[in-house]
Amino acid sequence: METATGQKGMTLRSIKNKILVMSGKGGVGKSTVAVNIARSLEKMNFRVGMMDIDIHGPSLEKMLNIEDKNLMQTPDGFMVPIAVNENFYAATIASLLENDSTPVIWRGPMKSNFINQMFDSFKWPELDYLVIDCPPGTGDEHLTIIQTIGIVTGAVIVSTPQEIACVDVKKAINFLNQMSVNIFGIVENMSYYECPECKSKIEIFKKGGIEKLTNEFKLPLLGSLPIDTAIGESCENGSSIMENTKASKSAEIFKEITAKIVKSITGKQACSQTA
Repeated sequence: METATGQKGMTLRSIKNKILVMSGKGGVGKSTVAVNIARSLEKMNFRVGMMDIDIHGPSLEKMLNIEDKNLMQTPDGFMVPIAVNENFYAATIASLLENDSTPVIWRGPMKSNFINQMFDSFKWPELDYLVIDCPPGTGDEHLTIIQTIGIVTGAVIVSTPQEIACVDVKKAINFLNQMSVNIFGIVENMSYYECPECKSKIEIFKKGGIEKLTNEFKLPLLGSLPIDTAIGESCENGSSIMENTKASKSAEIFKEITAKIVKSITGKQACSQTA
């Protein structure tokens, strides 16, 4: 697809802050954390975009309930990210696939080319934050997005508590350090399960890995999320736990995590801005 010269620069100038959500490890709930940070930012009345660069296992389409929405094209040939609502936009390769079971069988150069196209051929609106959901590992996709953006505002690292997960997470942290990307901190996902009857906390995974990570790399713990059915249900049906009428402890933790990120960027206590 041909694009106008300089469109990437125009797009990047329209996005104030770019946040990577990474882990290095698969299955730790990275996409769940990315989506709910974006939802929290939206709840604070920021204009938010989400980009899914997990090309082989995209999750945003279902998690944002945009499976029935099609990508539109402008008269001058650019693709338009899907409007989840008037303040929330998303782009994912899932919107271009025949169905949700269609595999993407691409080598590295094709993946890098597609990520570049998400800036070259997608006309992003003006955004306060673009949250980028990264795949596991530290490969082509991660290098390409960082090189394309130029300056990443910062990254959030996601891990489960056990040390076996933290081994891969260390690689992601070292990768970001080598790429000179600021790390806001670590989110501990699936930290515990709270018994609905006695309210005691049951640690499903062996603890200790996250504490070692924060100490070794001098990174703050942004928050510890429980194993919560409300999170799973919101991901399955594409809703936001921020909008749930029933009080959700997990929603409050996500809000606290997001407030810390915003404060780290602005240097000010986060609060809802006027629309």
